[in-house]
Amino acid sequence: MSTFRSLQILNYRLWFIGALISNIGTWMQRTAQDWFVFDHLTEHDAGAMGITMALQLGPQLFLAPVAGLVADRFSRRHLLVLTQSAMALLSAGLGILVLSGAAQLWHVYGFALLLGLVSALDAPVRQAFVSDLVSDDYVPNAVALNSASFNVARMIGPAVAGVLTVAVGPGGVFLINTLTFVALLLSLWRIPATTLRQLPRAAPGKGRIREGLRYVRFRPDIVVVLVAVFIVGTLGLNFVLFIAAMVGSEFGLDAKAFGLMNSIMAIGSLAGALLSAGRKRPRLRFIFGAAGAFGVASGIAALAPNYFWFGVALVPVGFFAITMMTSANGYVQTTTDPVMRGRVMALYMAIFMGGTPIGAPFVGWVANVSGARWSMTVAAASGLIAALIGLLWIIRAKRLRIRFDARARGRRRFRVESGRSTGAGQNPDGAARAEGPDDAVEQ
Repeated sequence: MSTFRSLQILNYRLWFIGALISNIGTWMQRTAQDWFVFDHLTEHDAGAMGITMALQLGPQLFLAPVAGLVADRFSRRHLLVLTQSAMALLSAGLGILVLSGAAQLWHVYGFALLLGLVSALDAPVRQAFVSDLVSDDYVPNAVALNSASFNVARMIGPAVAGVLTVAVGPGGVFLINTLTFVALLLSLWRIPATTLRQLPRAAPGKGRIREGLRYVRFRPDIVVVLVAVFIVGTLGLNFVLFIAAMVGSEFGLDAKAFGLMNSIMAIGSLAGALLSAGRKRPRLRFIFGAAGAFGVASGIAALAPNYFWFGVALVPVGFFAITMMTSANGYVQTTTDPVMRGRVMALYMAIFMGGTPIGAPFVGWVANVSGARWSMTVAAASGLIAALIGLLWIIRAKRLRIRFDARARGRRRFRVESGRSTGAGQNPDGAARAEGPDDAVEQ
């Protein structure tokens, strides 16, 4: 199948399996860590959980320029060995501390910050490493599958963690996560360095970070995607917080129910990820359309009358969230020059992951003050706002105009047509250019 064609390549197959296991473990730890703070160290304090998330994801914002340059300058394979080893040690240390009964809230804050620092370097290296594994013809599909792996793990990991937190406790989950890092290290060991592609590296010297920022500045299509990702990532993708607040505060259930909700959301997430991987190339309309649909689905989930209907509503929430983020990730990677990819993806990951420290405390505060349903409403608003921004940019970029045809019947009387494009050369895949008649949007 075209959806999985990159998996025919041995190196990518080894990477995919190891990365998926490692990603699931990482999200298991984050979920167990957040629930440990929410239910064990505090009395259902969503604000404290938001602070934990902020400490773990905040370094993405501050270290992105440096991390991106490192990813473009040095061997990504060697960097991944270092980051995965460091995170394995930190996970083991926190697990031992929790199992010993000595863990306090400030301990969790400290480990969250340390993991965040290492993850800030690991994220752009992971993203850019995919292009070292496959040929140019396979890059779009490999990028989509890599993004799908990351985002599906973001859904599956919390689901598994919810069950294991009840079975073995948060400390046991942290130690299990340590083993998942070993899986990725074994995958890297099985990939011979001599078989990796030798892509251009950033030259040494001053100004290389500014060079990456300047590249993005003159790519307005990437800028608008990053803006949409920031809005939704900051206010809409705090799934652990939303679901914990709804399950614990609104419906009065336990960690097992919390894990089940994440499993249900994973159904939609997996479908969205596979659909994105099956496309030949990501398009802007998929990104912004999925953002709007995510907003609508989140609004419906906020109105769910009980636990059952909340679970039903989470399926489209997961589907459209993953569709948007996988398409955005693939679009940015496949339209970026290889020598700039590490720096651009560092900026992408900073916005995607680093926005959470800004949004999580706010969303936690909304849940504490106004209730869990209002926190879901914040997510709904973020998707709708991102979709509106994207739509306005596309209209401006294509100089779309509405034409009324009195001779036509029904809905075909109104058509949105493309005029002369602005900045057509800014978008390598043509998504920002005026497209042919087949791509006209009918109203």
